[in-house]
Amino acid sequence: MTKLFFDNLVAFEEIEVFIKDSASSEEEREELWELVDEVINNKVVEKILDRLPRNNHEEFLEIFHKCPHDEVHILGYLKEKTGKGDIEKELQQELENISSDILQELMPQDEVTAEMRVSKK
Repeated sequence: MTKLFFDNLVAFEEIEVFIKDSASSEEEREELWELVDEVINNKVVEKILDRLPRNNHEEFLEIFHKCPHDEVHILGYLKEKTGKGDIEKELQQELENISSDILQELMPQDEVTAEMRVSKK
């Protein structure tokens, strides 16, 4: 996994455990993580572009591609351009939602239903 500016905002332990337990080989684990990374990255960029004014999209994408790991620079840019000082909290919530969605896609449906029943208690 490549380090990205939002990596510190949420942990993906449940996905990591699921992949570790369900993948039959190192190659399969790597393939699953590549897919998960791709989904996460695309969803995060989509959510950011939804919040940014359209005229800042290209500039953001340039910054993101030049220094995808630079949390201070990118989050500072997002705060400035969106006018939201709590952009980290918004992104953290989005990442938690994305993580939950990915886990639901990965797990067999009967496990998801059982896990949701337990978490609602």
